[in-house]
Amino acid sequence: MRPGWELRESEVTDESLYRARRQFMARAAGLLGGALLAPGTLLAACARPMLKAEPATPLEDIVAYNNYYEFSTNKKAIRILAQELTLRPWTLRIDGEVARPLELDIDDLLARFPEQERIYRLRCVEGWSMVIPWNGFPLCELLRLAEPNGHARYVEFIGLRRPEEMIGQRRSTFDWPYREGLRLDEAMHPLTFLATGLYGKSLPAQNGAPLRLVVPWKYGFKSIKAITRIRLRRDRPVGSWSRAAPSEYGFFANVNPEVPHPRWSQSREVRIGELRKRPTLPFNGYAEQVAHLYRGMDLRRNF
Repeated sequence: MRPGWELRESEVTDESLYRARRQFMARAAGLLGGALLAPGTLLAACARPMLKAEPATPLEDIVAYNNYYEFSTNKKAIRILAQELTLRPWTLRIDGEVARPLELDIDDLLARFPEQERIYRLRCVEGWSMVIPWNGFPLCELLRLAEPNGHARYVEFIGLRRPEEMIGQRRSTFDWPYREGLRLDEAMHPLTFLATGLYGKSLPAQNGAPLRLVVPWKYGFKSIKAITRIRLRRDRPVGSWSRAAPSEYGFFANVNPEVPHPRWSQSREVRIGELRKRPTLPFNGYAEQVAHLYRGMDLRRNF
């Protein structure tokens, strides 16, 4: 596949279904004023989103420029260091506030869920961005399988801890393994994706293989790599960056050009492969799909 790759026709939701879903979500958000939706309501909302395609970042740039502190702080060295990671066997556990705790082998997981293609923008909190053609499946499909119970309000994601292969974990950058979290309604949103591939091929180790989270309207540090456990919780989890630097990295981390990072502006970004900066879009360009999730919130305070 090449830059300019378009979404397949099969990836576009029928307009009537799309409008019905939008109306349903808007009504629910309006009734609750931005509060968490009830799990039973969320489990019904897993339709494919309707998105516009845009030219993708070249594969060579995507695989050669990464943040992955489990290996290194050097973005280009990660490509080499990550090749030491053993990707099989790999087990994903889903537990916590669920009716059906699951433990799935990664290959069984891949066989269970039909692969979809999504072209998403990725905006790093550092000020650079890409457009990435992911392969995988919506997180909501997996969560529905586990059946979150009435106490589930948040979803915690836990990455791999293997310092013998992930040499960055030999330093105390974080309290390893890496962790992140979402509200349940964010996790169940149709845009929230579990990536298993890239450009139609298996996900490279340096990009988070074999399973990574992709939340395209949030800064990239929310999209945890090498997931080994998903835990449904009553209380809000604390992500690794939020724990390490709480004054700089908050729970929501929605892309917002009007809220600067404490040490730099977020109003503009550099698309990898381009020379000029471009304006950063609210919610990374996905405001139409997700802004209703935060109705009533002060978005100046949710970084």
